[in-house]
Amino acid sequence: MKGLQSFRYFPFVFFGCIAIVLAFIVPHFFTVRNIINVLTQASTLGLMSMGMAAVLLVGGIDLSIPAIMAFSGILGAMFMRAGGNPVIASLIMVSVGSIAGCINGLAVAYLRMIPFVVTLSMQAIATGAAIWVTNALSVSGIPTSFMNAILYKVWIIPLPVIVFVLLTILFELLLRRSLFGRWLYSVGTNVRASRVSGINTTRVLFSAYLFSGMMAGIVAIMVTARLSSASATMGSSNVVLDIVSSAVIGGVSIYGGSGSAVGVMLGALVITLISNSMNFLHVPYYLTLMIKGAVIIAAIAFDSFRKK
Repeated sequence: MKGLQSFRYFPFVFFGCIAIVLAFIVPHFFTVRNIINVLTQASTLGLMSMGMAAVLLVGGIDLSIPAIMAFSGILGAMFMRAGGNPVIASLIMVSVGSIAGCINGLAVAYLRMIPFVVTLSMQAIATGAAIWVTNALSVSGIPTSFMNAILYKVWIIPLPVIVFVLLTILFELLLRRSLFGRWLYSVGTNVRASRVSGINTTRVLFSAYLFSGMMAGIVAIMVTARLSSASATMGSSNVVLDIVSSAVIGGVSIYGGSGSAVGVMLGALVITLISNSMNFLHVPYYLTLMIKGAVIIAAIAFDSFRKK
């Protein structure tokens, strides 16, 4: 029990260590401009990682989040390019992401299909659809009003960062203070015992995947505004590595049943710091992938040791 309690502080300790190391090895890393840039990048990664965390909590996994995000952004961008209202376009992005999440949830929760296979297939479908509708080209011509609204700054803090913090707080409260949050932990800890105790495990599993898809749709709005365009490359399969890394480093167990929203937020900051610092140091991309992979393995090993 003591080990479980101490593990709760692992994301904070890890984040602190990374920040201290970067302060010494990367010149001018902690400038105001770069910190804002890191927070902006971490906001989109963190929100997708929240969706991944919900799925991991119930013992599943969702590999389709980046592809769903890209496809959602493309449809919303195409609607705006055709003269559509940016508000309706934003609703389209969230709706498309939520529908994709529903399909994943139906397949996993109600049809009892394997999460890895289902979400990997959805990733392929969403990526293929994104390339098909765009002919592998970026969708540009997005209204300036849309970008100005989404990237609006309160003082020097961009709106996506504020949304990230607020949704993290709400997700943390959902997990810690609501009955549904306790159900997520319970299903991830022991699905059979949860079913016997009267929890509708099917509905809980479905809701987790729905939430994951919805978060992908919300992120699609932010990424489309930040890039002033949308394309299939936004959902690169490499993004899945960052999402899983953020969740695992943030203390979410791949075995289900443990984790927190605040931890995921810190995990997203750590991964963004690593990526950002590698760019500062001109480290080759392949080496950055190796470092991230090693970090995931270390976090999973730590989690496995804790479970024992």
